[in-house]
Amino acid sequence: MADQAQQNLDNHTRWDPWFHFFAGPVIILNLIYALQHAIRHATILRNWWFVVVSAAALVGIFLVRIYALRVQDRVIRLEERLRLSNVLPQELRGRIGELEDGQLISLRFCSDDELPSLTKKALEEKLSRADIKKNIKSWRGDYSRV
Repeated sequence: MADQAQQNLDNHTRWDPWFHFFAGPVIILNLIYALQHAIRHATILRNWWFVVVSAAALVGIFLVRIYALRVQDRVIRLEERLRLSNVLPQELRGRIGELEDGQLISLRFCSDDELPSLTKKALEEKLSRADIKKNIKSWRGDYSRV
C-alpha cells in the first residue's frame, strides 16, 4: 500500500489500463473497421465473417472481465459475511442474511468501528451501494480488486 494513494469515495474506482485503455478500445475499433470494410465490399463473404469474428472477440473480452468481477463479488460477499459475524453485536448478527449483495460489497470499505452502526442503518433504511459509501466516515481501502 506504500505506493498507492489512500482510498476514499472519490478515488476507489479501479481502472485496469490494459483492459480499459488498450484491449477494449482496440477490439471495439476492430469491430468498427470490420463493419466498415464489410459494408464497402458486401459481396465478399469473408468480410462478413471478419465482422462475426470481431464481434465474438468483443463479447469474449467483456465476458472474461465480467466473469472475473462476479467471482470477486462472491469472494467479497463471503469475506464480509465472515467479518460481520465477528464484528457485529449479537442482535445484528441474525440479520446478516437480510443484506443485499450490493450492500455487503459496499460495506467492505467501512472500518470495523463504524461497521455496526452503518450495517444497522443500511438494513433499516435499505441504503443503496452508493448511499452506503457516502455514509462511510473512516474509509477502509480495498487494494487487491480486479
